[in-house]
Amino acid sequence: MLKYIGKRLGAMVITLWVIITLTFFLMHAIPGSPFNNERATSEAVQRNLEAFYHLDEPLYVQYFSYIQSVVTFDFGPSIKKPAQSVNDMLGRGFPVSFELGMVTLIVAVISGITLGVIAALRHNGFIDYLAMTVAVLGISIPNFVMATMLIQQLAVNLPIFPVATWSSPMHMVLPTLALATGPMAIIARLTRSSMLEVLTQDYIRTAKAKGLKTVTIVFRHALRNALLPVVTVLGTLAASILTGTFVIEKIFAIPGMGKYFVESINTRDYPVIMGTTVFYSSILIVMLFLVDIAYGILDPRIKLHKKEGN
Repeated sequence: MLKYIGKRLGAMVITLWVIITLTFFLMHAIPGSPFNNERATSEAVQRNLEAFYHLDEPLYVQYFSYIQSVVTFDFGPSIKKPAQSVNDMLGRGFPVSFELGMVTLIVAVISGITLGVIAALRHNGFIDYLAMTVAVLGISIPNFVMATMLIQQLAVNLPIFPVATWSSPMHMVLPTLALATGPMAIIARLTRSSMLEVLTQDYIRTAKAKGLKTVTIVFRHALRNALLPVVTVLGTLAASILTGTFVIEKIFAIPGMGKYFVESINTRDYPVIMGTTVFYSSILIVMLFLVDIAYGILDPRIKLHKKEGN
């Protein structure tokens, strides 16, 4: 296990380096500079600004300088907001985005697994068809469209939930629903198909023959194996939720990282773009690593296979 963890940590470092490198060079491949849209700036002023932020140096010098700043966890000041550093922005915005993302992931997992289990137990019944219809709609409708519909119906037509602020749990309801619908639908479909397969296994028939209650069979014997495909996609779903928060935060005016990231792209604020990309990439890589560990815990056969292979 330690050898496996060591290999994965090495792969994580290489993956992060590739992401940093690609983002850096793709960002600088776009023509122009962050100061092209500045009002009433002469060429001399632009050259001074570029020199101040080291944008006049050769690209490879900027690249190695940025790699050094990443290693020291210092992403530098924002170009458009010089009084603020990227680290400060991350410190203010990330807790909000993390809270929204984690609540969304918890809601999606719990509701998706529940919906999938119920659909599997009522296979080819009305509840099964209804659950899968909800799942198809959840996958088909993008989260920004869902957000607009929720605002129109539950905040404008029926003023039940507040929007455009972030000061109480009620403000989390609509953004969470908008983000959780898609992942919930994917989890529900995976859980249903996996549960249907597991419920036909011999050990489940044996448990039924012994007279065990349905609740015991489902939660003690079937669900653990049925969750393996769900755990496998959790890393990808977490990625979609975290990146999806950028758009949703902008729609609901949530003071998270989405606000800074969208603004930095519009204004070509290189340090903010790079800082948020590196920060979120690191989180997603770590989450994928944890998913692999959880997969091994849920399915002990993976560990045995690794031992035999060694």
